[in-house]
Amino acid sequence: MYENRIPFEPIIVDFRDEASSAAFRAVWPLAKMPVLRDDARNRTVAESTIIIEFLDTHYPGPTRFLPADVDRAWQTRMWDRFYDHYVQEPMQKIVADRLRPEGQTDAYGVELAKAQLQQAYGVMEQEMESKTWAIGDDFTLADCAAAPALFYANTVVPLAETHKNLAAYLDRLMARPSFARVLEEAQPYFHLFPLERKPTIARLGRVASR
Repeated sequence: MYENRIPFEPIIVDFRDEASSAAFRAVWPLAKMPVLRDDARNRTVAESTIIIEFLDTHYPGPTRFLPADVDRAWQTRMWDRFYDHYVQEPMQKIVADRLRPEGQTDAYGVELAKAQLQQAYGVMEQEMESKTWAIGDDFTLADCAAAPALFYANTVVPLAETHKNLAAYLDRLMARPSFARVLEEAQPYFHLFPLERKPTIARLGRVASR
């Protein structure tokens, strides 16, 4: 939405507040974020990937998130899924383990998740050797998946010292005005991150594009 300057009303859900939670469940009973409510079209749209495709179709702007070319389109969707399944999910596994009750943590699962992140880093390091964005020169849906996944994964399993191409890509993502605005808005909540190492908007020093 910031990328294409689409007007919207952000609503922060506080699951500790019964009224806030109830209002959210009235819109989307599964109560999983994010969810877009488009009153003009009378549509409720869930899941980040689908929301972005919906906006790209009905509220297009200068940035087209899904290429018209069929081969570039499937590549975009593939890398979108890659960042969700192989970066976002193991990162969340590591973070969520810190929120489990005492005696119910999963140390083995956390180690597996860290290994999966390292494996994903290796794949992305090679992929980003000659690319500016996830599929080449154009910013797409895949980069929207990569931005938060890599930002928090780098907090959990730092990558700057071992994966220079990936670190440079993360810097480019953090320097992009739309994502920089999101990070600025999220910064007041960084202290709630349940690991000793907290997220930071300080970039890694490799912003130069290819």
